[in-house]
Amino acid sequence: MGWNVIFWNQTPFDLTELGYKELKLHGKPRAYTDLLKRAKINVELNYFEKKFKDKVYQTYKFPSSNKGIKSKIKNTIVTQLTKIYKGEKGLQKLRGKLKASERKSAFYKHCKGVLEREKPDFIFCTNQRPVNAIAPLTAAQDLGIPTSTFIFSWDNLPKATMVVEPDFYFVWSEYMKDELLTYYPFIKPDNIFITGSPQFEPHFNLGLRKAREDFFRENNLNPVKEYICFSGDDKTTSPDDPHYLRDVATVIEKLNSNGENIGIIFRRCPVDFSDRYDNVLNKYQNMIVSLVPKWKQVGENWNAVIPTKEDLQLQINTILHTEAVINLGSSMVFDYTLLNKPCLYLNYDVEKQMDSNWSSKKIYKFVHFRSMPNGKEVIWLNSKTEIAPKLNLILTNSRETVNHAKNWFKKINLSPPEKASERIWEEIDKIAKKCT
Repeated sequence: MGWNVIFWNQTPFDLTELGYKELKLHGKPRAYTDLLKRAKINVELNYFEKKFKDKVYQTYKFPSSNKGIKSKIKNTIVTQLTKIYKGEKGLQKLRGKLKASERKSAFYKHCKGVLEREKPDFIFCTNQRPVNAIAPLTAAQDLGIPTSTFIFSWDNLPKATMVVEPDFYFVWSEYMKDELLTYYPFIKPDNIFITGSPQFEPHFNLGLRKAREDFFRENNLNPVKEYICFSGDDKTTSPDDPHYLRDVATVIEKLNSNGENIGIIFRRCPVDFSDRYDNVLNKYQNMIVSLVPKWKQVGENWNAVIPTKEDLQLQINTILHTEAVINLGSSMVFDYTLLNKPCLYLNYDVEKQMDSNWSSKKIYKFVHFRSMPNGKEVIWLNSKTEIAPKLNLILTNSRETVNHAKNWFKKINLSPPEKASERIWEEIDKIAKKCT
């Protein structure tokens, strides 16, 4: 389409290694901007609770660390800001203060200088959440350059994660557009573009798929076994994940002793570097094969890890060559649906919980699960005793569940899903022509 794409890159990764043009984005937001962001999230969640008469929004809050004098001072400031700028009018002021704060920073001046030198026609921010995106987008808007963001994930909007305020928004579906307008009614509907999410496109790249015998040989899988995938969550989302994996393995061990031949492929959350699964993996090493995601790590934090093309292939073939996926509330349900495979959602609490304040019931009360048309889109594992009969069910007949899941996916993501990137570029092209 004639566009020259340059990544304005503030990650620790070298994108030139992937063959992309990049400019390194130097600097960081003001500390005060981050405090304003934290306050805005609290005020928004309080406002959402009051506006929609729903206490679920308070469950999106995570306690901040109170270790050390600096953390205590910061938390005190956030608390005071939350009290001062409450309600809709307070949110309007906070949105303005976020931009005003960044305009005072050296980071903003750096961003403005780069934009004046490079003169881009359009800024596309791939994530609405990071505070360090405020300065570059604000600088672009101050220079009259059109800006946009993509809503990063299907569960983001109810969580008050909208940190940036660009000119245009790209969303997954009509459902997400309605959601965006519900939470942020000041956004003009004409400035929201429904494109679908590019994250599902690799499933349609047949060149990434491998024959079963090749995939099994490369990963030391038993060719006579049927495999189930256990997809891990991060430690915060599912602190009892190792116990769930143990439950599944224990049940499958019993099924195998009665004549079944089932194995487990374990795919951990790519940003979970803990050793919390080690005991289970060691105990059931003849049954569980751990296929570690091929993400590139350059730091200990979750945002210092990047997926690779090799991992796309690993993930796609894991889905292609397993019968189903088991997890706790993951969007992997959609990845499996695209390859006509069912998902089983863990929906019970283990006896000895790692965190007494956590519950699987809390997870499924989150707003994004209300998008399920009828609750039949997954197989619900409501207790350990249900694992065996429901595994037998999906191994023999899962068509109805998959069909329901497909309807859910069509609601969540615009069809056809493999055209998302093309639709994004078409809209960018239209916006740029309109703005020139």
